[in-house]
Amino acid sequence: MGSMRNRLFRLGNTVAVGLYRSTGGRVGGKAKGGSPVLLLTVAGRKSGQLHTTPVAYVHHDGAYYLAASAGGQPREPQWIRNLRVAPRATVQVGSTVIPVSVEVLEGAERDAAWSDVIVATFPFFGDYEKTSGRRIAVARVTPVGDPAAG
Repeated sequence: MGSMRNRLFRLGNTVAVGLYRSTGGRVGGKAKGGSPVLLLTVAGRKSGQLHTTPVAYVHHDGAYYLAASAGGQPREPQWIRNLRVAPRATVQVGSTVIPVSVEVLEGAERDAAWSDVIVATFPFFGDYEKTSGRRIAVARVTPVGDPAAG
């Protein structure tokens, strides 16, 4: 059963990424509660292969904050595990592709980003931490270089 669910999830993800890319984010650019969505592309921590996933974000002080909520599921998403070992990634916001540096926040910095950026912007994210039974990881990805050159 888990294998079939994983295959269906991957298929849905592939379709969502394709629609986002082909429409410059006009389709798939918003998630629950109106939160904006970007495409995160990061190398797999084991395979090294690039994986692209739609992720809700909050843009704050020039960076993109990503909450690894998985919609309140008990297991954290694979993309956050990949970000923990990746110094760089790429995001697509609308039709713009941007190289970014990666930080998975810890301690007080994570707590401040969670409450003052993520939950302050989209309060329903607070429910995800309760329903998941885990502390939701937060990543900050910051543009590097010239987005027009990427």
